[in-house]
Amino acid sequence: MRFDECALWLSLAACALATPTPSPNNKKTHFDWSTTKSLIAFGDSYTFVQGALGHPNYTFIGDAFNLSFTPAQLFSNRIVLNQTDTTQGTAEGGPNWVEFLTNCGTKKGLTDPQTCKVQLWDFAYAGANTVSQVGFTPPHWNHTVSFQKQVEQFEKYGNPALETIHLKKEDSLVAVWIGINDINDLAKLRGKNASFTPLYEQVEDYVFESVEKIYALGYRNFLFMNLPPLDRSPSPSVNASLVDTFNSIQASHANAFQSSHQDATVLQYDVNTVLNKILDNHDDYGFKKITNYCPGYNQPDIRVNPGKYGCGEGLDTYFWYDSGHLGSRTHKVFTKQLRRWLVKKSGW
Repeated sequence: MRFDECALWLSLAACALATPTPSPNNKKTHFDWSTTKSLIAFGDSYTFVQGALGHPNYTFIGDAFNLSFTPAQLFSNRIVLNQTDTTQGTAEGGPNWVEFLTNCGTKKGLTDPQTCKVQLWDFAYAGANTVSQVGFTPPHWNHTVSFQKQVEQFEKYGNPALETIHLKKEDSLVAVWIGINDINDLAKLRGKNASFTPLYEQVEDYVFESVEKIYALGYRNFLFMNLPPLDRSPSPSVNASLVDTFNSIQASHANAFQSSHQDATVLQYDVNTVLNKILDNHDDYGFKKITNYCPGYNQPDIRVNPGKYGCGEGLDTYFWYDSGHLGSRTHKVFTKQLRRWLVKKSGW
């Protein structure tokens, strides 16, 4: 063997020996709903749950004036579910999808997330946009915590607190349902002649900038929910075409995130199609009213005396809770299908 050939062979051998083996941290995660121990949720009023230490009717813990909390405060906090006082628990008049999915906080009164088989840690804020930005999607109220700020709150206070109880990130599912207020607000602020595609792209850029921060903390299982059929709500601000465009752009960004994070599991639940099917076949699901809502939806005696408000057979026969929110029973119906879907997505 000539010297130059020998040198080349030795060089290749050295390179082969020097090639690093894959790090365990880069191995693909394998999501399994049956072994999931915690759900960490972000979003808006479709996802928020009331907490004893939260802003009444808006959040589980804290607000824009007070984002910080200690581990002791987080773990002393309780999910509140009532129909008869100023803290109803959700924007749906009863348990919502994250509570039904985890079976955590579904009973009236106070629930300690740590006592649930699947712990529910909810950082969603009712009325939240993806970002609170003047000229784009300004905050609904001065206390609103945008999705961007929810993630920052989680980075600084939530995740460090959960690490003190040795929460296993590989057994956690991070749920993100955001964009409902974004699409509605952009339609109202920009008018019907606006070019919405670049605006929706900007929204999703912001969403996944924040998702990157959650990933950097070590979480690897993600669930993204697309927009519900807002075009079929009692008071729609958008049409089906805009909803479809938004959902398509969200899916594109989620696919890109999956492609660039091969060790993560990115689940995309098409709740829009599921809810449209329920609306189209509403009798099969026990819904009698799908185009309006009970005018007395938020009255303290609505459950026991629906006829007083002209609501016939009660709230559970209405698909919509109010002009823009799904009813609690609607959440229960679609979440039953979501759970089956998560089981199908599980495994090695």
